[in-house]
Amino acid sequence: MSTGTGTGPVALAPRREIFGWAMFDFANQGYTLLIITVVFGDLFTRVIVGDAPDYRLGNLLWSIALAVSYVLVVFASPVCGAIMDYSRSRKRFLFASYLLTVAATCLLYVVEPGWIVPAMVLLVLSNFAYAIGEGFIASFLPDLGPRSALGWISGLGWSLGYVGGLVATAFTLLVLGDVSLDNYDRIRWVGPFAGGFFLLAAIPTFLWLRERGVRRPGLGNRALLGMGIARVLATQRALAQFRDLRSLLVSVFFAMAGVYIIIAFSFIYGAQVIGWDESVRVWMFITVQITAALGALVFGHLQSHWGARRVYLFTLALWLVAILAIWQTPALTQLAHVWLDVSWQAQHVFLFAGVLSGLSLGSSQSAARALVGVLTPHVKAAEFFGYWGMATKAAAVFGIFGLGLVQWLLGLADAIVFCLALFVLAMVAVLPVDEARGALAADAWRE
Repeated sequence: MSTGTGTGPVALAPRREIFGWAMFDFANQGYTLLIITVVFGDLFTRVIVGDAPDYRLGNLLWSIALAVSYVLVVFASPVCGAIMDYSRSRKRFLFASYLLTVAATCLLYVVEPGWIVPAMVLLVLSNFAYAIGEGFIASFLPDLGPRSALGWISGLGWSLGYVGGLVATAFTLLVLGDVSLDNYDRIRWVGPFAGGFFLLAAIPTFLWLRERGVRRPGLGNRALLGMGIARVLATQRALAQFRDLRSLLVSVFFAMAGVYIIIAFSFIYGAQVIGWDESVRVWMFITVQITAALGALVFGHLQSHWGARRVYLFTLALWLVAILAIWQTPALTQLAHVWLDVSWQAQHVFLFAGVLSGLSLGSSQSAARALVGVLTPHVKAAEFFGYWGMATKAAAVFGIFGLGLVQWLLGLADAIVFCLALFVLAMVAVLPVDEARGALAADAWRE
């Protein structure tokens, strides 16, 4: 087998390449917000399924569709990563996932109210392609600079992502209007718009991002698959020397379970539990996007001074405060009436929870991605980020489907407390991680 160092010193990539890499975050965040968080999730539960008044069946089917797409990523991500590392074909895999996301998302336009199965199938396809593409693009991160720079580079990408989401979703809400049966003929354009935005905004990525390494001779599809599985199994046997990375991935599993619950259900929660007005819904979106972009950017730069692990722990603590604010919005509203002598409604207090959630959302995901980059051998980047993708999507299955079942039994208002336990477990799991020791283990890797 060939011999090579795990990571070694890496020079800072050209600014144009870093920007091209970050633009994929800018492009794909429109999908997350328009399809998963703000518009289509609400449209699916309240209009396409439409089991008023509590929408429990719609919420459950929504969680099942997302869970299925993430299960597919769990199985495919490490093997695809191993194949990409071997064949030096990360960019081709990324391009394939990008095209599938765009096509399946645009086809959501054809879904009519009551067409539950077609909507779920298209959602599974588009979200699978989008979610596995997250791991593909993240695998380029260790190529873009030394470890000390990975925090701000990751933060730049995530920050640009929320700017892209703000642009895409603000346009959609202003032009397409509200989520309702009466407005269905206009709001159904959310699929083509999300797909088209992704298609155009990711062009700089494919123009400027480089595929490093010498491409190896091609193998047949069956041989490549067998080789990918063999490499994954070999890496699993060698994972004992990556104990810090293993602990981090356990923490990422619990943290991302909570994050995916918030992404998938926060705007559903606002509509069903808080009962917000359309104007407050728009303000919540703007608030979360701006604070998430700032959080990713600021905490990304702080990683150079504090270390990625310390920043990641801080962001998890911030999540605990945010979830408590979401759960206790009615109680906080009453306290504001008594202590501050103001007549705020619950929907306005909920905006405060949105500020905390936004700061937590961008910073925690960016910090975790950068920390994985610090602990990853350079020649195994795609495969190890495949494990990161596997952990995050397994978390999505666990978190979203778990919340779907809990809200089926208890209702959505109290089910959100499930997130508190997840973030506590994430904090406990990351405590044993030694960032310096893990970086040395990555450097010592031999293939």
